[in-house]
Amino acid sequence: MSRLLREAIHQKKQFLISKLLLSGFYQQDDKRLRDYTLSELEKEYESLKTLKKEPLQ
Repeated sequence: MSRLLREAIHQKKQFLISKLLLSGFYQQDDKRLRDYTLSELEKEYESLKTLKKEPLQ
């Protein structure tokens, strides 16, 4: 069971990293994203979604 959990976490992290990279906010060679925990990536993704919803000034 722990192998399945590790794989699920890895897949979720890869998904969030790809979304953050596609947003253009991070650059492809930004190694920091790979070091983030799943929780940190989720917070970054939510922050980015909130930021994109705000009207441009």
